[in-house]
This record gives sequence, C-alpha cells and structure tokens, in this order.
Amino acid sequence: MEPRYDIQEVESRIYARWEEAGYFNPDICIAKGVTDPDAEPFSIILPPPNVTGTLHMGHAAMLAIEDIMVRYARMRGKRTLWVPGTDHAAIATQSRVEKDILKEEKKTRYDLGREELLHRVRSYAQTSHDTIVQQIKRMGASLDWSREAYTLDETRSFAVRTAFTRLHDLGLIYRGHRVINWDPKGQTTISDDEIVYEERSATLYTFRYGLLEDGAKFPIPISTTRLETKFGDTAVAVHPSDARYAPYVGKTFRVDFCGTPIEVKVVADESVEKDFGTGALGVTPAHSMIDWDISQRHALPFVQIIDERGRMTVENPLVQGKKTAEAREAVAEELRRRGLIEKEEKIPQNVATAERTGGIIEPLPKLQWFIAVNTPFGAAGHTLKELMKAAVADGSIAILPERFTRIYYNWIDNLRDWCISRQIWFGHRVPVWYRNGQEAVSIEAPEGDGWEQDPDTLDTWFSSGLWPFSTLGWPDERAPDLAVYFPNTVMETGYDIIFFWVARMILMAEALTGSVPFRKVYLHGLVRDDKGRKMSKSLGNIIDPLTMADKYGADATRLSLIIGAAAGNDIKLSEDRVRGYRNFSTKLWNIARFIEMNRPAEAPSSGADAEVHTAPELQELARLKTEVSARIEAFEFHLAGDALYHYVWHRFADEIIEAHKALLRDGSPEEKAASYAVLESLLLGSLTLLHPFMPFITEEIFGIFRPGKMLMVERW
Repeated sequence: MEPRYDIQEVESRIYARWEEAGYFNPDICIAKGVTDPDAEPFSIILPPPNVTGTLHMGHAAMLAIEDIMVRYARMRGKRTLWVPGTDHAAIATQSRVEKDILKEEKKTRYDLGREELLHRVRSYAQTSHDTIVQQIKRMGASLDWSREAYTLDETRSFAVRTAFTRLHDLGLIYRGHRVINWDPKGQTTISDDEIVYEERSATLYTFRYGLLEDGAKFPIPISTTRLETKFGDTAVAVHPSDARYAPYVGKTFRVDFCGTPIEVKVVADESVEKDFGTGALGVTPAHSMIDWDISQRHALPFVQIIDERGRMTVENPLVQGKKTAEAREAVAEELRRRGLIEKEEKIPQNVATAERTGGIIEPLPKLQWFIAVNTPFGAAGHTLKELMKAAVADGSIAILPERFTRIYYNWIDNLRDWCISRQIWFGHRVPVWYRNGQEAVSIEAPEGDGWEQDPDTLDTWFSSGLWPFSTLGWPDERAPDLAVYFPNTVMETGYDIIFFWVARMILMAEALTGSVPFRKVYLHGLVRDDKGRKMSKSLGNIIDPLTMADKYGADATRLSLIIGAAAGNDIKLSEDRVRGYRNFSTKLWNIARFIEMNRPAEAPSSGADAEVHTAPELQELARLKTEVSARIEAFEFHLAGDALYHYVWHRFADEIIEAHKALLRDGSPEEKAASYAVLESLLLGSLTLLHPFMPFITEEIFGIFRPGKMLMVERW
C-alpha cells in the first residue's frame, strides 16, 4: 500500500470501476448472480435537483443519506434500485435565463419570442444538467444511470399529459375563475408554496368608508393595511355572536368611498375574530383568498380593481393607473382630509413575495386550471384531502421523524384547490386544445385543422408529483419496474419541502394509481454554517461540497454530514469538521497499511484459523454489526456512523492493534499468523460496516486485501 492515500486519484478510479461493473443496475446484479431474482425489492427515487445551477451542501447531505440506505440494502442482498433524475424547475429555470438576457441584451422574453427563449432555456438546462450529474457522481452516489429521468423528457411528458387527462375525466381538474397568487413581476400565477414572506413595516389604518346617503358616517369601523383595495369591497363581515354589530347584519349600505360609490352588505361569518381589531372585516373578494372564501359562502359579488401589472383600474382620478403602494398613500391622504381615519399605527407585516422574482404577490381573480381537493370521486367517493390524510393516519405511510406528521395534517386541513396553470413558456403545455368555442382535453392534439393548444404551462410540482411512478414506467401498467419497485420503499428529502413535494406525490399517487407512492418518508434537516446560520452568498458562508470533496475526499464530506445529524434536525457544518473526518480516512488507511505490512509469508494453519473464529475481538465485532444494522434499519444513520467511528479509531486502532503488536513482532510464526488473521478479519469486517458511509476508501482497501472482488456487492 502507498504511504499516502491519494483522494482524487482513488475516488475517480473507483467510481469508474463501479460504473464499468454495472452493479448500480439491479438487473445486472441479478444477471451476475450477486442478487437473487426473487429477493425483496428496495427502491428509492432521487429527489431531482433543479437544472438551475450546481449542487449545494443540502444536496450532498441528501445524497449521503440515500446512498447509505441503498448500499446497505444492496449488501443485504435486496433487489435494490435508486433512480436518478433532474427537474426542469419551470419558473426557476426560465427566470434565471430571463434575468441573464435582460442584463446582457436588455431584452425581455417578449422581444425574443417563445421559440427563441425556449431554445436558450433548454441549452442552459442541458449544461446545468451535465454539471449536476458529474457532481452527483463525485459524491459517490450509486445510482442506476441507465434509468435516468428528466421531468421534461418525452417519457415524463407523456405521463403528464395522461395524468392531466385522467384527472380531468375524474372531475378533479377544472377551469374556473378564482382568486390566485399573481406575480406582477414574473407575469404568472404561483402556488402558495412558492411564496416567500418578508417581514416589513406597515401602517394599520382604522377608518370609516365615508358618508351614507343620509349624511351619516358608515356605522362600522374597519381596520386594514391596504386602503387601496377598499374600492373593491362588497361586504363587511362580523362574527355572528358580536352584539355590537348585530343590528346591521343582513343590511346593505351604499356609501361614498373617496369619491367612488361602493355597496357593502354586512354579513355574519364564523371566520371573523371578534376580539381582533374592530372585530369587523372589509371583504374584498377579488383581492384576497380569505375574502373570496367568505364571498362564496354568502354569494357576494366581486369587483376587480387591480390589474396584472399591479396598477389600479378604478375610474377615479385619485388612484387610476397608479401602483398599489402609491394609491394607498393617496387614499390615506383623502381619508384624513375627510376626517374618516380614526387611528394609524405602525405594525410588522409579513409581505408575500414571489420566490423566484421577488415581486410582491397580488391576489387576483383569473381564469385558471385547478385540481379540486374537496371534490368526492371514484366508487368510494373520497376527496383527495381525505385520501392524503388517511395515507398517513392508517399507517400506509410513516413520516420520520414522527413530529412532522402533525405539521403534514395541518397543511392538508388548510389546503385549497391547487392552481396548476402558469403563464410562462418553459414547461409542460396544458394538454387542452380550443377551436371555435370547442374544448378538447386530450393526450395528443385532436385531429383536424384549426385547433390551438392552451398557451399556459403546468406547475412544476405537477410533473414532479408523478416522480415515484412516472420514473418506473407509468402509465404503462405492465411496466416491469412498476410491478417490482412501486410503491417506493422510502422517500428521502428535506423537511422544508414536505408540503411542496411530498404531499403532492401522495395526492397524485392516490388519484392515479389508487396506492400510496412510498412506504416511509425520511426528512433530513438543513445544513447550516458553524454559527447555525443559513448558508447564503450575502453572508459569504457557503461551503461547496465539491470543493470539500476535492480537498478532503467525498468520504470525509459525507461523514461530516451524517454524524450528529438526526432525522429532521439541522446540522452545523464547518471546513474544520470536514477536515476532521479526512483525518479519520487517514487513520483507516494507516490501520490497513499496518496490517498489510504484517501479512505473513505463509497462510495460517487450520488451527490458527479456528482460533480466529473464536477470538473475542471477532465476537465483539459481531455485536457491533448487530448494533449498526439495527441503527440503520431504524434510520438512525448518525448513531450508526458515530458507533463505527469510535470503534475503528478508539477500540480497533488504539487498543486492539496495540495489544497485537508484541505478537506480530516477537511471536512464533503460528502466533504471528493467527494475530494477523484476527486483525485482517476485523479490518474486513470494519470495511464492510463502513462501506455505506465511506464507499471509496473502503472499496480501495478491500480490493487490496481481496483482489478481484468488489466490496459494494459483498454480503453484509
């Protein structure tokens, strides 16, 4: 063995050897006799990284955790499949390219046109994809690259069109006017999950609308931070038990609001908090989802007074054509002038912004495509919300750690119909065609001339929601992979996207396959800096996993992200931490080198071999194997890794090897051979246990002691 472990040379060579052997593919494992054709399947689908850049430490943690599961299952003899892939990430990818074009060429997407923009987005996505694949391989992930998928490839596109058509036929997809989240900057709808809330200072105004026809002031005071939207109020909602306003419930008032006549009806609604503010809510159905819900319960009209550019459309010179913030100030000044403001106070407010563009979200009523989550369907007549909840409640899916189950239920309870259409160009086109007032929902374009496809694209989460089964051959019910590997054994992802993605996968699978998509959900935490802060460019605290891998080894990088990181808990990471696990790799190499240097010239006698198998050190290792196996089975990877680290460094190196040095130096040939055999057995056993955690160095050392064999398919 070389005195020094050459990280980059070994890790590059070993991964190429793994790929050449083909053992990442379970079919090849069966063909070569290392896996029984009837073995229990283990399947996991890689959460597809967005083709918008490069991998970060969160991705590295995900890869390390999943590769531990996969390598352990493969070594246990299971029929193991890990499917790789990437996500086209529609809004994120298009926004990234649009920003570059605007910055470099001073052009918008409309200047370029749809086809030219799509050409540039696809080119960017391909370059990013190629980089990501190489980065994933650099981390040692044993994915079956022969089954690689992309959320926008033709196979997945067919699955998306099929899913849309089937959901529409079930009555779960509809087109309708509803209030949605509109991004004036990106000029598209976005989902609730794509909103980032920023805390900003706002003014809470308590006011009266104005004077009634008899000259009296409006009888109910209202509080709001958005005075400009009050031109669109059609009601005032109060709690049914609020005695203060009981005399007005059911009455309609016509009032002058800053020079514009509005008509508001007082309604009693349980959603109003009577002890908050004035206990009365001005209902603006066209510009608030909460108010929209109230309007639906009370059959209220809605009046849109803000357009898609975020400008006022009210025919009132005070505000017409102004941006909402400017209009707000104008309205406040006019109400002050009229003596209608009773109180002004500064408060902190969470402002909804678009995750990708930073634009302030404007709720607007628009004609869009939706998935209905409260509509009963199928023979059993369950709703999607009921099925999503039951999948976890009845134990079909277990969420780890269990505390996230309550959060999952809470999210479902508050789930609205899912707006799935987007006004961007990159992504899956809505599979609906129109001609002369006709509408055709179809997997393929209908026959005949004059049909025009819906210009909108589908929410990225629509296609990624199909990921657990579209990657296995669905909608072909006879697909071999679908029969063997679905539902997936585990879905592993960050706890921050349990709602974005995990819930949507359960929704899609229940509706389209009648099954849960996976049996367990393992949620890992976020990777933060050593001070517990989120890693960001602005803070200058980003640690690049590829830099760490090249400097200290992928094995050390992986171990630094595992030990100390329990399920669902964030981990603090520093370069010093990674460097510390590089020292562990060096220790392991030196242990192996010491043992190899003491290899006897002749094989031990049968008596020595018998002594090896009864050695107390081997019995101790067997107990460790039982403990590590139990930890991995319980998804306690951090504890399994920690136990191995301490055994190898402090027990094996510091105590056992030290105890054998005298025999190796001064013992008889038989004693030397027996001593060596014990140490070699302990080393090979330790390498086996460490392999899922540190695959590169363990494979390299194993190959030195067992030439021609591969540790990755050795039996656990």
